[in-house]
Formats: sequence, structure tokens, C-alpha cells
Amino acid sequence: MQIIELNDENREAVKKNILDRTPTQFGEQEKTVRAIIADVKENGDRALFGYTAKFDHADINEKNFEVTEEEIREAYDSVDPALIDVIRKALRNIRDFHEKQKQNSWITTTEEGTILGQKITPMQRVGVYVPGGKAAYPSSVLMNIVPAKTAGVDEVIMMTPCNKEGKVNPAVLTAAHEAGADRIFKAGGAQAIAAMAYGTESVPKVDKIVGPGNIFVALAKKAVYGSVSIDSIAGPSEILVLADETANARYVAADLLSQAEHDEMATALMITTSRKLAEDVSREMDGFVKELSRKEIIQKSLDNYGRILVAPDRQTAIDAANEFAPEHMEIVMRDGFEVMTKIRNAGAIFIGEYSSEPLGDYFAGPNHILPTSGTARFFSPLSVDDFVKKSSIIHYSREALKAVHRDIEQFAKCEQLTAHANSIAVRFENDKG
Repeated sequence: MQIIELNDENREAVKKNILDRTPTQFGEQEKTVRAIIADVKENGDRALFGYTAKFDHADINEKNFEVTEEEIREAYDSVDPALIDVIRKALRNIRDFHEKQKQNSWITTTEEGTILGQKITPMQRVGVYVPGGKAAYPSSVLMNIVPAKTAGVDEVIMMTPCNKEGKVNPAVLTAAHEAGADRIFKAGGAQAIAAMAYGTESVPKVDKIVGPGNIFVALAKKAVYGSVSIDSIAGPSEILVLADETANARYVAADLLSQAEHDEMATALMITTSRKLAEDVSREMDGFVKELSRKEIIQKSLDNYGRILVAPDRQTAIDAANEFAPEHMEIVMRDGFEVMTKIRNAGAIFIGEYSSEPLGDYFAGPNHILPTSGTARFFSPLSVDDFVKKSSIIHYSREALKAVHRDIEQFAKCEQLTAHANSIAVRFENDKG
């Protein structure tokens, strides 16, 4: 992998290279997506089934569109029982982690007669998108559905592509059933996002759509935002390894490749204070790539978006890592926990040489649906908070309002909103003095 010295010019070039992959850069695809969305919005199931035939080569209709209990039983029969056991273990870890994120409604009162509070209400219905394409992702099923169910969402609708025989990957179906999906439909791409956003004869309209997907899915989520809520506009996967001379080059190389295999646009970066480590990691990666099954995808990813940056000192390395704001960050440095306290921008932080990124993808418990393309500067991982709404509660007694009514009226008049002021004043117009 290319090794370059970290300086202001190189840092900006690498950052621009990463940001150029974001969905805002794909004008032609966006036109296609908007046309699909408009068609599904107008024609419902007919358009949805037509796109499924066109893109997935599957004969889907109103009779076989929704996954049945029989299909779920068939999925269980075809999945290795050992994998089902692993799914259940991961599910427990994910559920335990997300249970700790739950918030409660609260009320506070005063002797003056005020009651203020916040009401936490789960969303009624959410849509979960689970990609198909180049690989099946039962792990994404768990990561999407568990926080929704933990939050108390009434109904979770799942959309996922089927094969040309009209079958959904059995591991995906098994994971969905284990996690608690209420209904599962066989559709993918922008058409699936449109169906959940606007509803069709078969698919109920949802309040929010979550889950990763390809560029067409990302652009579709962007387009329907406002009609429904979304989690984020996910870009290609990223990993940044922050390492010094104490890191194991073979481990670091393996971790970088674990993200490069996602797709040709994935980013694998390392920032290190050790030139020797950089060279050792590059050599180890060359050896691994020859052995791995997705070597062509990996090599394209590394050629286009893979870089090893050699920093002059640790603080420069940390500053650059914060500027990149990666989806996944591994810290393999002396005093890793101390370094972690200086990290401001990252979707997930893995500390130490045995905290490999795939641990978070599958098993540890924190959500693996994370902000990408630098959005970790202002977005967070998918969580229970994404599936609840917060309503403010306000109650004033007459005595409590009387004590402050002139203050409110003065504020309203300052903004020349006399009807606002009158709404308060009218309650005390018959008071003397």
C-alpha cells in the first residue's frame, strides 16, 4: 500500500479523496433514484414488483412478496445450528448494550406551581433496510432491529432483496426472526426505500428508515428525508488505524484489509509515527491479499483509497485522525486509553491489539451502523435514541404564570409579536394593580 509522509498538503489530498466518495457526488445515479421513487410513489406495488423483476430478476407479486412463517421455518432448517447459536450469543450482547441506552420520561415540579418534564415515546413503525448484493449481512439485521425493539417500537418492517427464485438469504431471515422483525418483504434498492417512505398496497408507510445499502439506497434515503426520518446517508466503509512502533504489523495489516474487502470504494488508512511499522504493514498486506477470496475488490480499494501516512509525532497523528473523523478507528499505541481521551471524531473506537474491528461488526454489542465520510464530526452510531421521540411537558398554575407574565409580555413585544403578548396578558386583564 502507498506510504506517504503526513503533511498539510497530503492530509488535504487524502481527505478530499475520501469525501469525493460521498453520495453528494453522484448526479446521474441521483436522477435514476428520483425517477424510481416517483414511480413507486405513484404506482405502488406495480412499480415495486416491476423494479424487482428488472434488477433482481425475480417474479414477485402480491402473493409471494411478504415472507411467510413457512419460509422462516425453511430458513432455520437450512442454516447451520452452530451459526444460529452464534447469532443468539451476539444478539444477547447487542441487546444488553442497547438496554443501557434507554431513557425514561421525567417530571420536575416547584412550589410555585410549575410542572416541567420530558415524555419519551417510541416510534410506532420503522423500516429496516438490509442489503443483499455482494454479500449477505445477518449482522446488520441484528444491529438495525435490536435497538428499535429495545426502544419499544410497535412494528418493525424489514426490506431485503431476494434472489431470482424469490428466496431471501436464510441466515438473514433467521437473524430477523431472532431479533423480532414483525414483517419482512422481498425488495431492495431505491424502490424498497420508496415503498417504506410512502407506502404501497402491501407495504405500510413507516416513520423512519434505517440501515446501510449501496449508493442507490443511500441516495434514496436522502431523497425521501422529510417525508420520513432516516438514520444517516451511509457512504462506503472506512477504517483508520492509529499506531506506533508497539503495534503488531501483521495484526494491523489484517485489520486494514477487513474493511477494504467490503467494496472497491472502501477506505483503509493507517496513521503511524513509525516508518518501519508502515513498511512492515505494507509488506504484510501484500502477502494477505494474495490469499484472500475477495482479492480483486481489496486491491481496487487499496489502490484508490488505501494510504499509510507517516506522522512526525503522536500529536500530529492524533490531530489528523480527528480531522478524518473515520467510521472505525483502531488505536494500537502505547497508552491507548490515554490517546482515546484525545479522540473527538470517530464512529467507534477500538483500543488495543486484540480489539479488532470485526469484533464490533459481529459480537461485542455496540452498534456497527456508524457515521461515514467524515460525518462522525456530528453523527453518532445507531442507537435506541434513534427510535424514540421526545416531547416537552409544560404546566403553569395561575399563580405561577402571574408571577412572570409581564416578563413574557415584554419579550414578545420586543419581537413585535403582539398577539403573543396578548395571549399572556388576556389572562390577567381583570386583575387590579
